[in-house]
Amino acid sequence: MIHSTAIVDPGARLAENVEVGPYSVIGADVEIGPGSRIGPHVVIKGPTVLGARTRIFQFASVGEDCQDKKYAGEPTRLVMGDDNVVREGATLHRGTVQDRGETTIGSRNLFMAYVHVGHDCVIGNDCILANQVTLAGHVTLGDFAILGGLSAIHQFCYFGAHAMAGGGSIITKDTPAFVMINGNPARVHGLNSVGLKRRGFSPEAIKALNECYRLVYRQQLTVAQALEEIRSRFTLPETEAFAASIDVSTRGIIR
Repeated sequence: MIHSTAIVDPGARLAENVEVGPYSVIGADVEIGPGSRIGPHVVIKGPTVLGARTRIFQFASVGEDCQDKKYAGEPTRLVMGDDNVVREGATLHRGTVQDRGETTIGSRNLFMAYVHVGHDCVIGNDCILANQVTLAGHVTLGDFAILGGLSAIHQFCYFGAHAMAGGGSIITKDTPAFVMINGNPARVHGLNSVGLKRRGFSPEAIKALNECYRLVYRQQLTVAQALEEIRSRFTLPETEAFAASIDVSTRGIIR
């Protein structure tokens, strides 16, 4: 299961059925869960934890020291859940002690070719990052976030659950849940209605979210006024999630 040309540090902990391809290097303090397949020419550096059935393709670098100039060799971590796919040339960095000390990635995410995930990012579940997406340090992605190819997110930005960014988007502010954005700089272009239908959201929830979107983006209200109106009119979990994704903004929301 481990190719004869692969280098696996004695301090690494691999489940019995992990495959490691030719010329890959796995360092100390790396833990890889069962059913995982590490392709050729992959570098994994610890402390890093990879969950079950992780699939990493050639030339990817996972758990490397971050690119923050303040980093001084501290034992920070990268932790990934189960069933993640990391495609060719992607780079996923560990955290910094100045923040959480950990880059945290959920389960069932797809990182396409040449994606970069910076230090201290927090990524939910079921996200798709298309080719050459770049996340600066300290970025948070909600569940089911989709980022089109060549998109880039500024450090400390929040990108909400079920939101979608078109290819080439330059994102410098926070993105509420459930919306679609595009452009440089990115602007909001409506509710992600098609995505919500595909994921089984009820017609009632989608209609209510459209009304919430209208209050924030079409009624010339302040954000505070729009949130107050949303919470006075709607009690669905989905509308509260939309409002909460705006509440957590620290950089202001994309308008």
